[in-house]
Amino acid sequence: MKRNSLSSFYVSLWLLFTAVILQAVDSAKGKYAHMLFNELFEDYSNALRPVEDTDKVLNVTLQITLSQIKDMDERNQILSAYLWIRQSWYDAYLKWDKDKYDGLDSIRIPSNLVWRPDIVLYNKADDDFSEPVNTNVVLRYDGKITWDAPAITKSSCVVDVSYFPFDSQQCNLTFGSWTYNGNQVDIINSLDSGDLSDFIEDVEWEIHGMPAVKNVITYGCCSEPYPDVTFTLILKRKSSFYIFNLLLPCILISFLAPLGFYLPADSGEKVSLGVTVLLALTVFQLMVAEIMPPSENVPLIGKYYIATMTMITASTALTIIIMNLHHCGSEAKPVPQWARVIILDYMSKIFFVYDVGENCTSPKREKQEEHKLEGDDGCQRRQKEVRSPLSNRKDDCDLKEKFNGNLSKSYGGHGENVRETVNCCSCYKMLIKNIEYIANCVRDHKANRAKGIEWKKVAKVMDRFFMWIFFIMVFFMSVLIIGKAA
Repeated sequence: MKRNSLSSFYVSLWLLFTAVILQAVDSAKGKYAHMLFNELFEDYSNALRPVEDTDKVLNVTLQITLSQIKDMDERNQILSAYLWIRQSWYDAYLKWDKDKYDGLDSIRIPSNLVWRPDIVLYNKADDDFSEPVNTNVVLRYDGKITWDAPAITKSSCVVDVSYFPFDSQQCNLTFGSWTYNGNQVDIINSLDSGDLSDFIEDVEWEIHGMPAVKNVITYGCCSEPYPDVTFTLILKRKSSFYIFNLLLPCILISFLAPLGFYLPADSGEKVSLGVTVLLALTVFQLMVAEIMPPSENVPLIGKYYIATMTMITASTALTIIIMNLHHCGSEAKPVPQWARVIILDYMSKIFFVYDVGENCTSPKREKQEEHKLEGDDGCQRRQKEVRSPLSNRKDDCDLKEKFNGNLSKSYGGHGENVRETVNCCSCYKMLIKNIEYIANCVRDHKANRAKGIEWKKVAKVMDRFFMWIFFIMVFFMSVLIIGKAA
């Protein structure tokens, strides 16, 4: 027990002694830091370039860390990004011997106390011309100054929306000195690309790289070279949101357009369906137009909308023409021979179009045989019905003639009986003519009705033909736009 208590006492005493020593060291370092700061900035000026020889170039190392993409405004072509900008250079007037200051090798001071390079974003698109954030700089004993400053930049970016929503964008961030030329301040990029290690993943864009390139440009106003470092931000749009909210509804709506040909002509809704689909696509087209910039490059989804709207307009116009064929009555001309052969004979079999009144579940041949048998039986019955009264009347006439002849032989009244017989036969002949007239009228009515049925079948075959044509067009258009995504 005594040994444990003594050991704990010694440990506590040693920790207390260590804390006192560290506090004394810190207080000593703080005293040396104040002494160093007063000596360094006694005759220092931050207005002039810190070089001993004015003809010497001051090298500034630049490094950009992309933290977050705040917004990509395609319509105004502005990229908003959150950056960490690190600049480092050597100040010839801010050096000291660290051994004289108890090994103090670095201090942190406000950035406005030292000279800073006026490196700005050339393609800035912000209305606020505020100064950089006055964060502290790290000053080392050898004169190296490191300045880390956060910045929210708004830069102009040329947006190409030709393949929207499957597009990739390249936005440049060009940094350079505003007043110093390349003979005074030279910019060196510390890395071959921007730092993306601390990037926060964006919901709309994927980062595929941020290469850095140094450029030396001689402007027309000046003969001196002006160096700059351009960071190219390569972005790939995540298209899932636009697929489910803009593209997929358009594809589903476009597949409704060919179904207008399948709708029965007597329903009266064929044209209204096409107009409704056209209006729905117009709404989606306006939504895309509000997002995209007003440029000559029409986006891919806009081209798909325009092609679909053109197709629906054509289908509505064809529907109106086919409805006119459907409602051709008995006053119309007969179906031409070429149309009867091509449309009624061949195309109707290809597209499985049955006659009016036929059912697709019953075979066509059986229906034709049934109609044929029914027609033969009906004709035979009608002939029997017509012939039976005529034969009966003819038999009556013969009986009357025989009866009148017997009476004339018996009683000698031949003249009056012959006259009555002639009158009776003439009445029967008039009746036969009337019946034949009625039969001709019925026959003409059936022929006209058959003519209208043929035109209806022609319209039905054309409906099926255009339905499959437009289905194929919509399918290939959808495959084409999905292929662009891949």
